Amino acid sequence: MENFTIDQDIPVWYVAAASFPDGVPAAWAELHGLLPGATGRQFYGISHPDQTGKITYKAGVAASSPEEGRQYGKSGATVRKGLYAGETLQLGPDAGRQIGEAFQRLLKHPDLDPQGYCLEMYLDQGMVRCMVPLVEK
Repeated sequence: MENFTIDQDIPVWYVAAASFPDGVPAAWAELHGLLPGATGRQFYGISHPDQTGKITYKAGVAASSPEEGRQYGKSGATVRKGLYAGETLQLGPDAGRQIGEAFQRLLKHPDLDPQGYCLEMYLDQGMVRCMVPLVEK
């Protein structure tokens, strides 16, 4: 586990998964279908429990303009600037399990922001950085 800093708020737009975890692949497929050949874009997975404790998941991309998501009829969110605890993983065929286990470890951090979320930042070459925001002291 290591700390990472996101220096500025990042506006994203997303496709919401119909369910978690089963609907996650379809959300990613829809997002990538809207952006064929989108190399050089930063993709994010954002998840958190709703009021009932059910996990909501958003497959997102950093917005290239304030209107981009709206042109596809999609909602927006913000990846908040600040301090995060994280783990960087090389994804294998069991990526869902790998990511889930990383978040189980990260959610035990003593400085976890109780208003936070789980953030996946997709990097090059099959890498993902799993992060959770921390309360800065």
